[in-house]
Amino acid sequence: MDIVKAIYELSVQKKQLDAAIATLEGLLGGVSVKALGKKRGRKQMSPEERRIVSARMSKYWAARRKEKSSSATS
Repeated sequence: MDIVKAIYELSVQKKQLDAAIATLEGLLGGVSVKALGKKRGRKQMSPEERRIVSARMSKYWAARRKEKSSSATS
């Protein structure tokens, strides 16, 4: 098959697919399919998850302070 002919046929198919996608997105009320697939921003944490992270970080920073004070006195 001729490469130029293949490229032309693929571009025609692409235009048809783009038109079909635009029509279907129009039926969704303007919501883009790309927007549906992406999540933006941070994950929301539950109060329980927040409590667990807080306890873990408090323990971490206490250990850091202890390490810093012991190295400063030495």
